[in-house]
Amino acid sequence: METKFSEDIVTITDLKANPGKIIRQVQEAHRPVVLTSRGRGVAVVQALADFESDSEERAFMKAVLKGIVDLEEGRELSLEDAKKHLNIN
Repeated sequence: METKFSEDIVTITDLKANPGKIIRQVQEAHRPVVLTSRGRGVAVVQALADFESDSEERAFMKAVLKGIVDLEEGRELSLEDAKKHLNIN
């Protein structure tokens, strides 16, 4: 998801004038829009489905990295111990 500066930077004034256009844009392009005020970025508008997907991906990657660190630091469980810990038969 690469930002297209010609399309993905919108002033708050433009958002107020035509919010439906911006919503359609983020839903169809699957890219967030940066909102600006007085030439500075102040907020991001993103389609909800894309936000949820990005959040899930970040959480997954954090869990993977935590698992790698745990393994490197010798914190590991056997499959049997993990099942007991999680109450899985």
